[in-house]
Amino acid sequence: MKYIYTLLFICISTTFFGQDTYLQCGKLIDTKTGKILTEKTIVVTGNKITSIKSGYVTGKKEDTTIDLKDKTVMPGLIDMHVHMEMETNPKAYLQRYTDNEADIAFNSIEFAEKTLMAGFTTVRDLGGSGVNISLKKATQKGKVKGPRVFTAGKALATTGGHADPTNGSKRSLIGDPGPKEGVVNSIEDAKKAVRQRYKNGADLIKITATGGVLSVAKSSSNPQFTIEEIKAICETAKDYGFHVAAHAHGDEGMQRAVLGGVKTIEHGTLMSEKTMDLMKQHDAYLVPTITAGKEVTQKATIDGYYPAIIVPKALEIGPKIQNTFKKAYDRGVGIAFGTDAGVFKHGQNGKEFAFMVEAGMPAIATIQSATITNAKILNMQDQIGQITPGFLADIVAVNDDPTQKIKTMENVVFVMKDGIIYKK
Repeated sequence: MKYIYTLLFICISTTFFGQDTYLQCGKLIDTKTGKILTEKTIVVTGNKITSIKSGYVTGKKEDTTIDLKDKTVMPGLIDMHVHMEMETNPKAYLQRYTDNEADIAFNSIEFAEKTLMAGFTTVRDLGGSGVNISLKKATQKGKVKGPRVFTAGKALATTGGHADPTNGSKRSLIGDPGPKEGVVNSIEDAKKAVRQRYKNGADLIKITATGGVLSVAKSSSNPQFTIEEIKAICETAKDYGFHVAAHAHGDEGMQRAVLGGVKTIEHGTLMSEKTMDLMKQHDAYLVPTITAGKEVTQKATIDGYYPAIIVPKALEIGPKIQNTFKKAYDRGVGIAFGTDAGVFKHGQNGKEFAFMVEAGMPAIATIQSATITNAKILNMQDQIGQITPGFLADIVAVNDDPTQKIKTMENVVFVMKDGIIYKK
């Protein structure tokens, strides 16, 4: 009987007091200062970082100690532009008509796990059918292995614009989608569409301020919202605690978006210096998505991969994104790390780091853009993006020092999210 009571006490103690995890780090990136610290131990209790100790400290017998002495450790990475419901493939456009919501959901489970295993513990999903909202809830409850998801639900478009869900359909299927379906054609539509996203459970708003490459429509860059509609969207979004992201390739649409109050410009391909200066004035950020630009350029050379109307747009826009990013960064525009994963294979998000460095951004700055910068935009700057006591225990590690070998970011070897180890 005494043995049973002792065993019961141990179980209760473990349940209520838990065990600590000690991560012995050879190198540790301080994202706030940009410095690389050496020989540190991170102590994690539950889902929080409780302390950072000098040297290699070992926990008590009941604690877990993990040897990362030959690794470089940093906060969990944040990708500000993903599409968790889809992934590029030659049948993607047909699947819009053949896949049910359940099919999309089962696919998204795989995509979510691949993203987390790549070291991205938080993502911003910028548009899908609404399954992305359910995926967010599933990851929150621990039903699905995946990153922490902030989602826009269904992106907002204009009739015939990028993200109109009926583009490319035969006339009997086109109908007249409106705010509920994410199609806006007036100030009143704009307000209603934002409120509908709130009702659906979204966390932010995504608009398509210009034409897009992968939509079945002619233009990749024409402006597609009036500035009055964008202002109505941004003002209504603010009432609900949302920020607004704007897909944009064309310059006029970007200027309207920035002046209308959006927080991030996605892609920014044909951005002028005037627009760059406007972004600085209005504290707007560029989310470059260089990886996606390179991917669509390559896929457009494969016969039949995309519908014919998309190919010239992909060949025009894709190759320009990296150079625009360089100009914007050199001019002082704020940069938020984002990849457009889904346009390329999920789990390859880390490629973006090397492309950013290739264009002239220092390696440590790319990591800061994927941590503290993105945490600030998500209004999570006091919870994620840093390895600091009191912050959530989102921690990843790579084999090499990324300031010396940036491609190491493509092979994350340790992943902890919310204090739970998913990859070791």
